[in-house]
Amino acid sequence: MQRVATELDAVLKTHPDVAYHHLVLRTSWRWTHVRVVPFFVRLLAQLPRYVAQHHIDVVLFSSMVTASVALLLRRHPKMHATRLVAIAHGRDVTLPVAAYQQLVPRVLQRLDAVLPVSRATAQACLERGMPPSRVHIVPNGIDPGRFTHLPDRQQARAALEEALGLELPEGALLLCSVGRQVRRKGFAWFVDAVLPRLPEQVHYWLAGDGPDAAAIQAAIARHGLQKRVRRLGRVPDPILQLLYRAADLFIMPNIPVAGDLEGFGVVLLEANLCGTPTLAAQLDGIQDVITEGQNGHLIESRNAEGFVRWILYYMHNPDALEELSERAAAYVRQHFTWEIIGQHYVQTLKAICQQPPVMA
Repeated sequence: MQRVATELDAVLKTHPDVAYHHLVLRTSWRWTHVRVVPFFVRLLAQLPRYVAQHHIDVVLFSSMVTASVALLLRRHPKMHATRLVAIAHGRDVTLPVAAYQQLVPRVLQRLDAVLPVSRATAQACLERGMPPSRVHIVPNGIDPGRFTHLPDRQQARAALEEALGLELPEGALLLCSVGRQVRRKGFAWFVDAVLPRLPEQVHYWLAGDGPDAAAIQAAIARHGLQKRVRRLGRVPDPILQLLYRAADLFIMPNIPVAGDLEGFGVVLLEANLCGTPTLAAQLDGIQDVITEGQNGHLIESRNAEGFVRWILYYMHNPDALEELSERAAAYVRQHFTWEIIGQHYVQTLKAICQQPPVMA
């Protein structure tokens, strides 16, 4: 969410059809919970002045969390003619906390529109009372400039091994996953249910950390996979790019967890841009990122046989894997760059401004 907000901010700032002003909370993830309340107070004080001073047509909140200030802003006399719009990512709508779930429908009622990043997130908004006419799906984008001058796969693999002090056998098929290690990501399930059914030359490296790390480690130990499954922890961007480029397939094996929605999956776009196609669970917002056979394959969640089948297919068909790799990178450049998505935002916001604002 932070990276999406930052990159969208940069796009809108330079868009020729937009006069753009922003109020931004700059903080690390560690300090967000401390600084967010003072930031909300600042929003309530400054936004009405901004709106009046700059003749703002629409205020765009970067998530449903920040959009909560709409409950008070909508009543302000300077805000009556201004459209209030929020981006909805997924868990910022479905967070399974009773008090928060009582708040979300009230916030939606005060918004002129919500921009979910996927059909799954849109459905979550509809279930909480948002009228369909005020729901406009706009997917996340990605900056292709982050992934330039990439080495070829073998060079990337050698550089990654050196940087991490790890070694892959000659001819290994490398699978990778990236993300916060929580239950819905399905990493522990994948290690438990899929890796033991794959040949020795298939290795799996995971970047990230989180509360499910112990379950992943337990699955590794249970099946004696310490040499084939590596938990890398959090890695800096240069190492992350090497991992994406060095891997043969990106794995996103999500499992359903009540109240914990995978709204989109920007890591899928990152991997694809590095030429790494995806095998992913056919679940939640992931389905809006992967187009079958173009940038990967969707597999029924918890279908171990489906994951095994595709992994073995590409292990035995390297030419098909190379073709899918090229299609994946091209597909993301054609559909998900910020140049394309930014224009979608501008067109959508213009259309919203043609409608009368929601009254307090």
